[in-house]
Amino acid sequence: MLRSQPGRRLPEKLVASRGDANARITMWSCEAFNSTQTLQGQLLCHDFHLMLSVISLLYLIVCLPVGLCYNALLVLVNLYNKATMTMPDVYFVNMAIAGLIINVIAPMYLLGPASTKWAILSFNNEVYITLLILFNVSSLVIMYSTTLLSLDYYIERALPRTYMSSVYNTKHVCGFIWGGAMLTSFSSLLFYICNHVSTKIIECSKMQNKEAADAIMVFIGYVVPAIAVLYALVLISRIRKEATPLDQDAGRLDPSVHRLLIATVCTQFTLWTPYYVTLLVSTLTSMQGKVPDENYIRILHFTKGLSKFLAFSSSFVMPLLYRYINKNFPSKLRRLLKKLHCGNQGCAHERTVVQQVIT
Repeated sequence: MLRSQPGRRLPEKLVASRGDANARITMWSCEAFNSTQTLQGQLLCHDFHLMLSVISLLYLIVCLPVGLCYNALLVLVNLYNKATMTMPDVYFVNMAIAGLIINVIAPMYLLGPASTKWAILSFNNEVYITLLILFNVSSLVIMYSTTLLSLDYYIERALPRTYMSSVYNTKHVCGFIWGGAMLTSFSSLLFYICNHVSTKIIECSKMQNKEAADAIMVFIGYVVPAIAVLYALVLISRIRKEATPLDQDAGRLDPSVHRLLIATVCTQFTLWTPYYVTLLVSTLTSMQGKVPDENYIRILHFTKGLSKFLAFSSSFVMPLLYRYINKNFPSKLRRLLKKLHCGNQGCAHERTVVQQVIT
């Protein structure tokens, strides 16, 4: 999502000016390239637009319902089975909550002005910046939950039964994750303030807030987690090569957790890397001080659109991985379904078991 910068002229349909009260969330619009001299360029632009529109429609029909259902199911199942939750479960609940937020944002973004051929929604500046902040917060929560899951898994492997990576500690860590994500997204609020305080426009121009905000997001939201995850995986690979008597400890995490961890790390970084790379390229392009040609802008925005879809898709891919790799999830789900079926009174066989235990 591009935002305008002082002293620069960018395509009108791709950005919202600082004084425009009707800022628009724009993925793609061929109207911005009406000055293109060649017919081939116009046809290519419309082909890109049609491709993004088809992908948007498929996402809204298939991926969005799956993501909403499985993320909500992941949260409900684990909250119902609090007594049996493990450290990885807490991190996945955290990621599922962030995934639900992304699921809510996705339709408003995909159906926003000029994002598809079937755009039906329009937004003002307040809605635009709110969606941007919610997306940034959710992306940070997802990346850092993945990172801390890797580090805590190593701690649990190296120092079992020390409770350093216990469920109790993990819940508090997740609270700090959300708080830190909100503080990091504060830079986006600066853009919102500069849009509405005309008397401070000179100070805002000196802040270069758009480039600073994007650079912060790339560094804190991707570079730092990537380095930490790589370090954790190296440590995990070393300790797995060392056979010790502790490997027979019944208190250790289930072996399936390692497969779930590797699948989570690979999937998250595969889906989010294109988004942060295009954000970095866009930031570097803006900092060069010269307006690129239309072909470059067209390809960049098409790439940003596809990378955004990949980022959105993490909200439905991750709960599916958790569902099919975590072998404890099906039994937890059955307990929840039995509870819903039997109600508060409990099922007949459960009451019999309880009576026998009391006797």
